[in-house]
Parts: sequence; C-alpha cells; structure tokens
Amino acid sequence: MQPIRIGIIGCGVIAPTHAACYRQHPAQAQLTWACDLDPARAGALAEKFEIPQTTTDYRQLLAAADVDLVSICTDHASHAPIACAALDAGKHVLCEKALAHQTEGLDAMLQAAERHPGQVFAGVFQHRHEPVNQMLRDIIQSGALGTMLTAAMQIRCWRSPAYYRGDAWRGTWAQEGGAVLINQAIHYVDLLQWLMGGVRTVSGTYANRAHQDCMETEDAVTAALTFASGAVGTLEATCASHLSWEPTLHFHGTEGSIELRNNHPVKLLFRDAAVQAGVQARFETHTEEATRFGKAYYGAGHAAQITDVLRAIAEGRAPFVTARAAGATVDLVLGVYESHRTGRAVTLAAR
Repeated sequence: MQPIRIGIIGCGVIAPTHAACYRQHPAQAQLTWACDLDPARAGALAEKFEIPQTTTDYRQLLAAADVDLVSICTDHASHAPIACAALDAGKHVLCEKALAHQTEGLDAMLQAAERHPGQVFAGVFQHRHEPVNQMLRDIIQSGALGTMLTAAMQIRCWRSPAYYRGDAWRGTWAQEGGAVLINQAIHYVDLLQWLMGGVRTVSGTYANRAHQDCMETEDAVTAALTFASGAVGTLEATCASHLSWEPTLHFHGTEGSIELRNNHPVKLLFRDAAVQAGVQARFETHTEEATRFGKAYYGAGHAAQITDVLRAIAEGRAPFVTARAAGATVDLVLGVYESHRTGRAVTLAAR
C-alpha cells in the first residue's frame, strides 16, 4: 500500500510534534509539504524533518497531488477556512484544538464533513487516547461510582506576557477566540465533558486579572455545569498562576469518588472494599510514562491519535475523535463565553 502523503499547515510550536509522530510510521506516512506564512518557519520544519516542499500559501499545498492528509496547526481563526477548503479539495484532515473559535466556523466545518463522508476529519484531543483516561471513562460508564453526583476540573498554569506578545493572534477575540479556556484548559474541559457523557447547560464568567497589558481576553474563568445525566459540576482555569500545570479532575458518585492530579490518582474511595481493590489495581497497571499529563508532554497522546488517524484512513473508518466529537467541547467553551456576555445560563445544542 502506498504511504499516506502528508502536508503540515502551520509550522509553529505544535507542528514538530505532528511531524515527529508521522515519522514514527515510515511505511504508512510520508511528509511531503510544509506550509507557513513565515517562509523561515516552513523551511526550518522542512529541514528538520526532511520535507521536500514548502510554501507560504495553503491553497498551493491543497492543490498538490502528493497530499492525502493535512495537519492543521495554525491559529484558531484560520482552522475553519483551511479545513473546509481541504475537505473540498479531497483531503483528509487532522485539525489542532480548538477546532474553531466561533460557532459559525464550527458549523461550516461540520457541514463540510457531511459533504465528504468518505474523508477522515479528526479534531485533536490527544488526552482521550491516553490509557488512564480511557480506563476512567470505562469505570464511570460501568457504574462503579454509582449514580454520578458531581464532577469538577481545575487547571492552574502560567503564560507570560512574552508568550502573548510573541504571536499577534494570541489573546485576541478575533483570532484566538479567548485565552486560557479555549487554549490551555480546553484539553481538560474536553476530558471532563467526555468522561461525564456530555454537558447540557453552562453558566460561566471570566476575567483578565494579570495580563491586561498584553491581551484582551481572559486569564481566569469559572463555570457551573449540568451534565446530560443530570449530575452537576464546575470548571476553573487560570493562566496567571505560578502553580504551573496542575490539572485536577474530581468525580463523585453515590458509591465512590476518584480524584486525579497530573493524571495520577490522589484519592480513590469506594463504599465496597472489593470495588476499591479492583479500581486500585487497574490504576496501578499504568506506568508514569503512560499516564503523565503536562504541557511539555505532547508525545504519547499525539502519537496515539496520529496512529489512529492513519489507521482510520487505511481502514476506511471514522477516527476515534471525530470533528463532531471535538466540536462538542468547542460548543461548551463558547457557551461559557456566551454566558458571561449575556449574564444567562446557556443550553448547549446537541450535535
């Protein structure tokens, strides 16, 4: 079988991770194009990963016959037009988070996916692929925690003013669509809503407390959630904390509780001792390398997701994280922003 030929659009921070993951599959994947508005960035990625062709115009890449799959690693605002054009050009698509920064863009992407049902369109939420998170979802769905009562997510991290000044699109409503919620926290927002089976309503608020001189969007956010099951929960995030990269997830049911910090259980408590022992044993089967969260740790999750996308193309099936599935998390994030602006709870539309 001919290797799947890949073009990477956007050669910034996350692009080398995509390229390195594709390089793990020399028989199945071939990097053929690198694209960036900055030719030096495109050239640097091409040189590092031996990519033969570069361009500053994504339309040239999409017109190329030697591209089957595109990895979109650009600013949030450009995701929708590039993804729609790629699908209409007959390409498979893997798009980084956030899939879109506005509802209109998300709608256009999902409509394009419907026009091209034979093409793979995946949204990056690599933490869904990590074994500990798949195991946790199985535990919750199995009913081991009983009737779910509450769930919560907190992430405290640090983004410096230099980070926001380094790329003009960051920290803007027009191009990033927000800040800490739609960028750093969105991975854990995704885990929270995915593990709990979706969110029905959200009421949220945000503030800019420590970055007024370098961005117009939020560096602190909190929201109250009602899940599809009827359970309730909260999310909290800030990128102005020096407690760097401390994601925490809490799940509480009538029969037990689980708390994870940095993807490690810090609390496992069940009414039934046998259930407690069984859950404890399952967590102990996962090594630190296989379960570690953290900003610097893109590798395992991205590698698993890119492997899944390549296999989905080869096998003619849907990817594990479809664009529609990723879109549900975008809807939740945008719902928090809308709630703050309107002062009302927002009911999320089913997709």
